[in-house]
Amino acid sequence: MSREGCALTDNPKVSQLEKESMSQAEIEEMIGKYDPDFNFRPLEGILKTVTAGFAVLFSLYQLYVSFFTPLPDQVHRAVHLSFGLGLIFLLYPSTKKGKSGRIPWYDYLLSMLGIGVGLYWLLNYEALFTRIGNFTTVDMIVGGIAVLLVLIAALRVVGIAIVTITVIFLLYAYFGEYMPGFLEHRGVSLERLISQMYFTPEGILGTPLMVSASFIFLFLLFGSFLDKTGVGEYFNDLSLVVAGRRIGGPAKVTIFSSALQGTISGSSVANVVTSGAFTIPMMKRIGYRREFAGAVEASSSTGGQIMPPIMGAAAFLMAEFTNTPYYQVALAALIPALLYFTGIWIMVHFEAKRQGLRGLRSDELPKRRAVLKNLYLLIPIAAIIGFLMSGMSPERSAIYGILSVIAVGAIRKATRMSFKDILSALAAGARSALGVVAATACAGMIVGVVTLTGIGLKFANGLLDLAGGLLLPTLILTMLASLVLGMGTPTTANYIITSTIAAPAIVALDYPVPLLAAHMFVFYFGIVADITPPVALASYAASGIAGSKPLKTGVESTRVAIAAFIIPFIFVYQPQLLLIDTNWMEAAGVTVTAVIGMIGVGAGLIGYWIRRLHAIERVIAVAAGLLLIIPGLITDLIGFGALGAMLILQLVQRRKQAGGHG
Repeated sequence: MSREGCALTDNPKVSQLEKESMSQAEIEEMIGKYDPDFNFRPLEGILKTVTAGFAVLFSLYQLYVSFFTPLPDQVHRAVHLSFGLGLIFLLYPSTKKGKSGRIPWYDYLLSMLGIGVGLYWLLNYEALFTRIGNFTTVDMIVGGIAVLLVLIAALRVVGIAIVTITVIFLLYAYFGEYMPGFLEHRGVSLERLISQMYFTPEGILGTPLMVSASFIFLFLLFGSFLDKTGVGEYFNDLSLVVAGRRIGGPAKVTIFSSALQGTISGSSVANVVTSGAFTIPMMKRIGYRREFAGAVEASSSTGGQIMPPIMGAAAFLMAEFTNTPYYQVALAALIPALLYFTGIWIMVHFEAKRQGLRGLRSDELPKRRAVLKNLYLLIPIAAIIGFLMSGMSPERSAIYGILSVIAVGAIRKATRMSFKDILSALAAGARSALGVVAATACAGMIVGVVTLTGIGLKFANGLLDLAGGLLLPTLILTMLASLVLGMGTPTTANYIITSTIAAPAIVALDYPVPLLAAHMFVFYFGIVADITPPVALASYAASGIAGSKPLKTGVESTRVAIAAFIIPFIFVYQPQLLLIDTNWMEAAGVTVTAVIGMIGVGAGLIGYWIRRLHAIERVIAVAAGLLLIIPGLITDLIGFGALGAMLILQLVQRRKQAGGHG
């Protein structure tokens, strides 16, 4: 995230902190190392101008179609794909070693083919519909090229994980008759497979790409405009003012900033590197261990993906898959997200108390008055939330949100957007959407194979058989499956995969689990795969900044983010947490007991509460906390009693120690 626009910090001490943090070039290199989505070619001159112009044209097309002239669904998705593929092959090299300022001839060819397969739909729309089930040889060639191009593009911009999973699914569809046991099916011919993948709404041009073309692109564009006005930087300054003075201040700044960044961001790794480049050095300076500093940044930034309203763009997909209004999905995610960040805050606070760490001094913070007078920069975020909650369509909400960013930015010269800034935001928004285009197109093929073969239901039945049809074992197995399926894949792709393969197991139970709760469950565990070893990309990115050991940072991240492994179980057993068939009073009751329970779990895991805890006290604290988190009056009473007794005992002991010293 750029540091242009809103330069609020003129404090020399803070400027020194910024010097100790990473440069913009180092930030971009670090993001590209762990997130292929940011591994751009460093184009210059005419090539840079042409590709930027193509990206601007992509954004203008999306705005025009969304606001004025909607095209037929299949055509719009195909044109959206053609823009995406055309740009991907121009901007992303085939390997990191091939990252140079020139574009090889074969990438020009691939780019033109990518544009061509999309235009084929635009030029042959009516003819393709008249020959459904009787496609020509040319149709099959175009469809086959489209499949290959999507796989190659996804490999470049998303990574090998999603491509490997997609290829396995395609091979499963083709060789189905050779599969063992319950996985066996009749098999699908090559012609049927290609036609399903590119000429039906159950494939590349399916629901995932539709959501990318309709909703996700516009919200990423909204985020790009916010970034140009300096809102991302303002989040850091506001977080420093709100949380910097508190015990262990820099770590709490990280949590608060990541929660705010999550309202507009779409990448755990990008969050880690952009904010961690500033916060991790601060955490290390006041005494946090390297692994802990990296873990706080990784777990907080990953939490940005579960923070409404954007939720790493998965909220829009969830709305489509569960047939739930978007604003209800965002509202349902609010309390669990706040609990997640509360859990990290608790862990950070106890760790700071245990080590005796201080907050930041006033001379290390930006000036409060300078920060508060720029609160108007948050108006576009409040506006877009208001638009969504009023029932306005997500497309119109995003467009009006973009207009509000331009209007609000014009209030002061420092944040006012010039025509060049607007063009730059349009280009940056299109570039930020390329990973989503490739991921959703690839994931659409997975959904297509599931539709063709019924593997989703078979996988669900297999999990149910293994779990004996019981709720808790099914949830545990689904959690493990989601963690594995979510490894190394971006937010949108891992949600599509986990919701298609793992969520049906929960829904198929005799226990009445709401559909939204099941989808939110697999979404959470797909997300926390970013911090869970062995493939913990967000944790490894944080370790690169902190100079810590990657695996130890991943393990520490899992411990710090323990709330993420508990909260999904709560809202499956108690859907009131998602505001399903409940009122605010019931939801508040579940939330309060969960927060108190997390205090117990956090104290036990860190080993500190009012004072240091002995081993047996740590076990009791964790057990009592879990009893409070588990729904039920009896468990709540036992948990309250145990934690209350521990608290009284510690207060009495501290008073005796104070009296003895006196």
